[in-house]
Amino acid sequence: MEEIIIDTLLDIIKIIPFLLIAFIVIEYTEHKINEKGNKIIKKSGKFGPFFGSLLGAIPQCGFSVMATNLYITRIISLGTLISIYLSTSDEMLLIMMAEKAPIKTIISVLLIKILIGMICGIIIDLNIKKKEKNYEICKHDHCDCENHFIKSAIKHTIKVALYLLIITFLINIGFHYVGEERIKLIMNHNNLLTPFITSLIGLIPNCGSSVILTELYLNNILTLAQSIAGLLTNSGVALIVLFKTNKDLKENFKIVGMLYVIGTFFGLLLEIIKI
Repeated sequence: MEEIIIDTLLDIIKIIPFLLIAFIVIEYTEHKINEKGNKIIKKSGKFGPFFGSLLGAIPQCGFSVMATNLYITRIISLGTLISIYLSTSDEMLLIMMAEKAPIKTIISVLLIKILIGMICGIIIDLNIKKKEKNYEICKHDHCDCENHFIKSAIKHTIKVALYLLIITFLINIGFHYVGEERIKLIMNHNNLLTPFITSLIGLIPNCGSSVILTELYLNNILTLAQSIAGLLTNSGVALIVLFKTNKDLKENFKIVGMLYVIGTFFGLLLEIIKI
């Protein structure tokens, strides 16, 4: 047990400096990027899903939260919102980079999420007309990144590091006491059922879900297809904002249902074609 704890701490300590630097850069630029992205999305019209899926891939969930408010006020379409949710990378990109995942893998995951976001967003907009009803704009205070970006970056680093510490510790315990091969056998015993589970994990409105899915993939417990199923449904804390500000619960659950069906479907498809 002592060896497991030491190994876990060493793994996290190595990652913390990278996370801190990455978060400082992101927090410093996120506000300006979001403002520009806001303008692009508002003017994109029928090309909303195209631009939305590209902008949604920017690390962190700030853009998906902003997009949620734009949808609630009916400035953007449902297809654009879904495209942003599907392409949102949250903590996934940073963790993959920190863990030195192959560049080819990182780019592949991002491109798959972006492409699926575009396709699904366009299909949804072609079949569901944009609602005209407007809601009051709801402003949310998050971390005041534009004014205290270093403080915010430190908070994000600590939060993600704690998630990584817990998850890495549990994985290391599993490898030690259960065995790596046995864990893989349990997770992959029914390959076609796993995307149903990972898609549910992805719906948890917290960066912890993207951390779990990414770490399980990097530790070869999940396949790429299985992890993508969950990463597609993960949109950071955006779903919390959606349920808090949009009073139409039926519509909210419809959006969640869409995300789950899309995530599961493409997880199964990618698993079948062995991506």
